[in-house]
Amino acid sequence: MPSFSNRRKVGFSPRQMFDLVADVERYPEFVPMCESLTVRSRKPVADGELLVATMAVGYKAIKESFTTQVRLSPEKQQIVVQYLDGPFKHLENRWRFLPAQDGCVVDFYLDYEFRSRMLALVMGAVFDKAFRKFSAAFEERAKKVYGSRREAAEPCPNAV
Repeated sequence: MPSFSNRRKVGFSPRQMFDLVADVERYPEFVPMCESLTVRSRKPVADGELLVATMAVGYKAIKESFTTQVRLSPEKQQIVVQYLDGPFKHLENRWRFLPAQDGCVVDFYLDYEFRSRMLALVMGAVFDKAFRKFSAAFEERAKKVYGSRREAAEPCPNAV
């Protein structure tokens, strides 16, 4: 199964980056290959919010959509995505936002496997390339949304 993980230090607070990644409705504006995203449901849960969303992705003539359950946990500064339906056999995605000196570390993890071997052959390399651009796309989005204004934060003894 292809997997990808990346830890990237950015000059924005954990809360700013959490809020940016949690704003899934904006993904079509800047996420590679994301053509549309529809939130099917939202409900509050003990540690935040649970939503179900369908994302349509495309590359040239190939179009696919998949549905995930997204658990937004602002107190933990974590977003966990569970696969529900679509072209994958398996998809697991996690975001963590760790306090760091002058910003935070965005910890991104993705593990997936296409259901169809043919789709894996056609889309595998393209998906891999797009996923490698995810962290940079979110950092660029943060610069557009927040400019150079990083939230003031208390020094954190657990800083990375």
